[in-house]
Amino acid sequence: MADKWRHTALLVIDMQNDFIKEDGLLRVDGGKYIVPNVIRAVEIARQRGILVVWVVREHDPFGRDVELFRRHLYSDGKVGPTIKGSKGAELVDGLVIKEGDYKLVKTRFSAFFATHLHSFLQSAGINNLVIVGVQTPNCIRQTTFDAVAHDYKPVTLIVNATAAATPDIHAANISDMKNIGVETPTLQEWSEANT
Repeated sequence: MADKWRHTALLVIDMQNDFIKEDGLLRVDGGKYIVPNVIRAVEIARQRGILVVWVVREHDPFGRDVELFRRHLYSDGKVGPTIKGSKGAELVDGLVIKEGDYKLVKTRFSAFFATHLHSFLQSAGINNLVIVGVQTPNCIRQTTFDAVAHDYKPVTLIVNATAAATPDIHAANISDMKNIGVETPTLQEWSEANT
């Protein structure tokens, strides 16, 4: 079974306390609802021998590596979101990096921007991507569009293991991604179709 999946990676994007928990500094309202589905997607991936890539934000305490529009969150002695080593940067409860998984740190929306993700995936023989996490109009969308631009095929977005601030925002972005050929099954459909 694992041989069938050796060219596939599951990208788990930004499932960190600061984005998911009620007191998270950049909480995504829909994030807490997808945690069980993300946990299940990771379990399915491991059962199939799919490479699990944990894509996380980790920032400098002074915010020197964040987007300009977010720098104010780190100014005047404020503890900004997802500072490396902080509780907010940790994965939410139930998600654990295990031996054989890969952790990639990013500082922008796309997991491909200014990282070595593409070269890492190429060297691992990966050409199919499955994407879960938050937030649909930002990190999920940018990563998905960059994956399509890098000719990964298929690019699959599990619709009920991704989330945005509102269901309408989520649905609008899913619609846009369908228009560029991204597959958008539910977790159950993905699980059943790929056994």
